[in-house]
Amino acid sequence: MSASTKLSNSTKALCFLATNRTEPQSSATISRHTGINASKLRRLLSDLAAIGVVATSKGAAGGYVLARDPADIHLQEIYCAVEDRKAFHLDVAALAFGETGEGAAINRYFLDLFAEIQVDIEEKMRRLTLASILASITQDPPPANQPNS
Repeated sequence: MSASTKLSNSTKALCFLATNRTEPQSSATISRHTGINASKLRRLLSDLAAIGVVATSKGAAGGYVLARDPADIHLQEIYCAVEDRKAFHLDVAALAFGETGEGAAINRYFLDLFAEIQVDIEEKMRRLTLASILASITQDPPPANQPNS
């Protein structure tokens, strides 16, 4: 699963849980409502449970629930929980050992650039909460003859 898919699927599942907070939701129910493969969903929810965003319960009435208020769950912590690599990734192992000159300088340039971009991405994600995402996606769209602002 690609980086953006993991983050997007995790956020979809958490939004579903946020809007269905009355009782635990099974992975089958979440899968049916979000379109996320149930086994991939369980892996993502397990990662989120490990950091305390989701709580799980077993048994016939068991399932997943949000462990915290949506206003206290930041996109950056979701991202860090489910991602195994950064959004902008340069495979350092692929860089030729002993490479010198222009090739090495270009590699260093991109390593520094991607590190800087990664910091910018994570800073922006720290400012976004699950509550703000829910508010954004549930707003009424503008009428068809009105441009988006």
